[in-house]
Amino acid sequence: MAPPHRTPLRGISDQRSTTSGPTRRSLLAGVAALGALGAAGCSRVAAGSGVEGGDLLDRLKAQGVARLGIAGEIPFGYIDKNGELTGEAPELAKVIFKRLGVDRVQPVPTEFGSLIPGLASQQFDVVAAGMYINPDRCQQVIFADPDYQMLDAFVVRKGNPLGLHNYKDVFEKKAKFSTGTGYAQIAYAVEHGIEESEHLIVPDQVAGLNAVESGRADVFAGTAVTVRQVVKKSTKAEAIEPFSPIIDGEPKVDGGAFAFRPNETNLRDAFNVELHKLKESGELLRILKPFGFTENEMTDLTAKELCGG
Repeated sequence: MAPPHRTPLRGISDQRSTTSGPTRRSLLAGVAALGALGAAGCSRVAAGSGVEGGDLLDRLKAQGVARLGIAGEIPFGYIDKNGELTGEAPELAKVIFKRLGVDRVQPVPTEFGSLIPGLASQQFDVVAAGMYINPDRCQQVIFADPDYQMLDAFVVRKGNPLGLHNYKDVFEKKAKFSTGTGYAQIAYAVEHGIEESEHLIVPDQVAGLNAVESGRADVFAGTAVTVRQVVKKSTKAEAIEPFSPIIDGEPKVDGGAFAFRPNETNLRDAFNVELHKLKESGELLRILKPFGFTENEMTDLTAKELCGG
């Protein structure tokens, strides 16, 4: 993954559940107020103690709260219209941290591209933002095993008049390509010959839908769950069937997971134990289903596989 001469792969970002939802900027503004509650008087979590494998889990139990780095992105981690923290990652975090003896979780908002730097500088305890696992990121953080797997999909105009079913189609038909800020789909398009200078980069999938509906773009590329959700109320656009991008000649399936600081293996391992229990019982799907995830997004992939190890 991430071969030479290609834009580094990015994680999922800027998700929305409806076409009329708030913008990413407004989501970040809303979540900032909640994040400020935890940040006031202490902008960073306590430094590690040097204990082998880290003692963060013990400290979180003592504090009674775990700080989650989120990026204000539906359906992965956001503040809803009632001012409550929700999304697939926070809801999963609530369950797992409760089982680990940590009663509460608290959002710490940041831009998606600042999640890993923020984790490294101890602004929060864990990244809970549906972040894709890739080898570049695995050099900076350690991941839990993925809680979901994901294919790509396109938003196109009703009837898909250009017949766009994958990145090769977009390139060969010289279609106007759009995707979101920081999306993995930027690199996937480049892999298929669609120069990054030709991309229409928009803040989020709502803006992507608007670009397709207005004719500024022929296609908006995102994750399957993103695309499914954003076209629900559209009368001018539709979602194509999900597909695997072809990367280095092979079909690619991405997986998203929680990220931890490299020295906090004890917390990561304990988190994984509870995650796998949820997978085996089927409760994981129950937690994620309200956010548009289906049985097709459940996975047995491991972080080791996706890191290339």
